Amino acid sequence: MAIDKHTFFNFNHYLYGEAFYGSYEGMRYRLAREPLENVFFVPVDKRGPATLRATIWPEPYAYAHTDKALMKSEDFEFSEEGLEAAVKWFNEQHEAGNWQK
Repeated sequence: MAIDKHTFFNFNHYLYGEAFYGSYEGMRYRLAREPLENVFFVPVDKRGPATLRATIWPEPYAYAHTDKALMKSEDFEFSEEGLEAAVKWFNEQHEAGNWQK
């Protein structure tokens, strides 16, 4: 794989409501808990449903400065397995060149 799971924050870090941003060979990407909110100190039974949202887009612009029409997103289970699936998805999207479309 081109993008390795160890590139990303540790899974529990996403409970703090922070997104991870990266880039690889012209493809920018973002991984974040959705909804993006700090729930680290909220009891598990009071957190509500969440997913991991993976988003890709072409360089050169940052997430906040890129036309949303150029972005492609996919939601994954909010778990270690979901994190692994998101990393796999990032690599599949890069290999297929879907970030260029």
